[in-house]
Amino acid sequence: MPAATKEHAGVIAFPPLILAAHVVAGGVAYWLCPIPLLPSPFARTIGVILVVVAGAQAFWAARIMKRAGTNVRPSLPTTAIVAAGPYRYTRNPMYLSLCLLYLGLSLLINGVLPVLFLVPLALTLHFGVIRREERYLAAKFGETYLAYQRRVRRWL
Repeated sequence: MPAATKEHAGVIAFPPLILAAHVVAGGVAYWLCPIPLLPSPFARTIGVILVVVAGAQAFWAARIMKRAGTNVRPSLPTTAIVAAGPYRYTRNPMYLSLCLLYLGLSLLINGVLPVLFLVPLALTLHFGVIRREERYLAAKFGETYLAYQRRVRRWL
């Protein structure tokens, strides 16, 4: 994706593609070295719960953004700062959902190495997406965004 402009944040890639790349990398790591993390039924139960929670949170966050009349995709212009719904608790509920989804999927296959790939996923989202969006939003919305940034934490 291109550099930040007045029209969008210039994130490094579409966030679901970043997730997909890490899912593939974690899956390959598990295929090469299938070390279980937890007792299988326990891991799978937690994995299912996390996948459901991630999906519900992402759906809620997207619905709130659409209701506010702003774009969900980072390649399109942001038209409003959304501070309702899950955005009251975290500035990045969709990216948090991607991390929860990844962790849930890793627990479903119950692998140590895939779980470790959560760290590079979170770092890629943080530096390649979130920090770029924050600069874009601060430049576009000024004090409105900065006040929101002071009130609500980045992740949790």
